[in-house]
Amino acid sequence: MPPLPWRLALGGALVGALSIQAPQVWGNGYSVVNAILHQPWTWQALVAVLIFKVAATCAAVGSGAVGGIFTPTLFVGAVLGAIYGLAAHAHLPLATSAPFAYAIVGMGAFLAAATHAPLMAILMIFEMTLSYQVVLPLMLASVIAYFIARALAETSMYEVTLRRNRERRERLRLKATQMRKLVRPADTVLGLEASVSDMTRVFLAYPVKYIYIVDAAGWFQGVVALKDITSDPLDQHGPRERRAHDYLCRDFAALTPDMPLAAALQHFLAFQGERLPVVASMRVPKLLGVAYKTSLLQAYFRMNASD
Repeated sequence: MPPLPWRLALGGALVGALSIQAPQVWGNGYSVVNAILHQPWTWQALVAVLIFKVAATCAAVGSGAVGGIFTPTLFVGAVLGAIYGLAAHAHLPLATSAPFAYAIVGMGAFLAAATHAPLMAILMIFEMTLSYQVVLPLMLASVIAYFIARALAETSMYEVTLRRNRERRERLRLKATQMRKLVRPADTVLGLEASVSDMTRVFLAYPVKYIYIVDAAGWFQGVVALKDITSDPLDQHGPRERRAHDYLCRDFAALTPDMPLAAALQHFLAFQGERLPVVASMRVPKLLGVAYKTSLLQAYFRMNASD
């Protein structure tokens, strides 16, 4: 995806090109809605301004600029309502109202569908137009539009915007997150002098492949692998007398609290396991706990999720 300045420039260029053909795309659309309610329009002009306005709004929003939510909804509702009114009046001129009445009803219907708030839409449109003649059809259309919108989507446009804003803030927070936020207690920890019986009890109590071994100061020394303990009884050198330091594998990856998530993910990709130990630092490897691959992947995917 191009950087934001380039996207804004491209969006502005597209809106400018569209406004050359249809200056009505400028602004929030109130002037066009007001013209539709007070002046006669042809259906060709309405279709053209609708196409240009929707294209300009998509270009603005897609570039990252503010394209509006409330006013484009009123604009589309008014234009589509006016087009429907022209078609109805052309076929039944004596049994239909003027096109502007359908535009008012269209605004209310679209606003109720987009916001999932039919009562608010009815009151707002009535307050804007003060037209008592369209109150009943406005109420009927708004309620029907609301139920259709709820059947198609459970969230309103404002709820979608709020959710995306929350997700964006969460991604920004996760980008600044270090491994210290994902550290959990390490339950499978033994000392260097732990016996085979001690290690066996830990392996039986926890479904893990490695036991973390620390010295008397709590510094991480390495791990003892389950496969080494299970294969050792085949040896003839008295496994019951051996200690953890006899099985110790010192070449084992460890994470640090200040490590970025991306760096920690690289360690997990090179390691076939669910967890890795977390030490205070490489110079002072005091064992702080463990980090789980599942938690890291969940945080990483949320951080890199697209809008």
